[in-house]
Amino acid sequence: SGRGGAAAPGSPDPGDPPDGATSAGPSGEVHQALRAHLATAGASFWPELFAASGVADQDLVLAALWDLVWAGEVTNDGFGPLRALGASSGRARRTSRGRPRPGRLRRLGPPAAAGRWWRTATLRTPVPDETVVATTLAEHLLERHGVVTAEGTRAEKVRGGYASVYPVLKAMEGNGAVRRGWFVAGLGAAQFAVPGVVDRLRDHRESTADDVVVLAAADPAQPWGAALPWPPTDGRPSRSAGAQVVLVDGVPAVLVERGGRSLVTFPAAAAGDRWVDALVGLVSAGRFTKLEIRRVDGEPVHESPWAAVLRDGGFLDEPRGLTHRGVVGATWRRGG
Repeated sequence: SGRGGAAAPGSPDPGDPPDGATSAGPSGEVHQALRAHLATAGASFWPELFAASGVADQDLVLAALWDLVWAGEVTNDGFGPLRALGASSGRARRTSRGRPRPGRLRRLGPPAAAGRWWRTATLRTPVPDETVVATTLAEHLLERHGVVTAEGTRAEKVRGGYASVYPVLKAMEGNGAVRRGWFVAGLGAAQFAVPGVVDRLRDHRESTADDVVVLAAADPAQPWGAALPWPPTDGRPSRSAGAQVVLVDGVPAVLVERGGRSLVTFPAAAAGDRWVDALVGLVSAGRFTKLEIRRVDGEPVHESPWAAVLRDGGFLDEPRGLTHRGVVGATWRRGG
């Protein structure tokens, strides 16, 4: 059986894998006490483990804890304790011929016991059934996108592609949970949506409202560059974190790249200048402290044909580009 009774002079270092453990792991009294505590209390720090051990010898408890580590039963949140264990063992070997000590007793314990300890059994939970995984994924896609299409699934890089969730969506259609149809023109015919989404799409089908909306480029509600290809442009748009897209009547007009220093324009930008007000609104709403546009479609902003539109919208010439600074809560109005 493993160590775990009274401390014995010259017992193995806690960094040494236990050689007296059975196939079931170390079975001393301290080992059992630590197991019982972690099983009931969950992840714990050294003071809790030391108190639960029932003994007053920190070296013994630390050795038992590392026995469980070497047996694969316990792990830590970080590598700090392992580094501390190696460092303390090295120092002890250089200064003493005796058994290296794990570290000084501190308020939070020795360095080799730092951090949070927990049972590795929590990592070995049963793998969910493939059907359960596919069902959960299908529900997640419906919640995230509203209308699930092959193109949207491909953009999400779903493992197994659309074929991995199609059988589940088809079964959900059979029990009335979703509807199948051709909701988005230009995409594949096998599209699925929950009834509420279909009704909302119908409400907006005949809408004549001319809306200007700003969305994060990577937002699932922003389908361009994912389910839908980007409109033609001389720039290089991407669904990158931090980028913002100005949609005019549902079509991209401009994309503000991460950092607010460059723009990508699309054909819809030529239909009007409402997108400029949307850029100003990004500053007024506090999404950017300022917009310092230096490049448009890959060329210097001062050489761009859009420079005049930006100046008319309130952007000011500065050495590096055209800049708009705003006050949070304020709204700039053309001609004001």
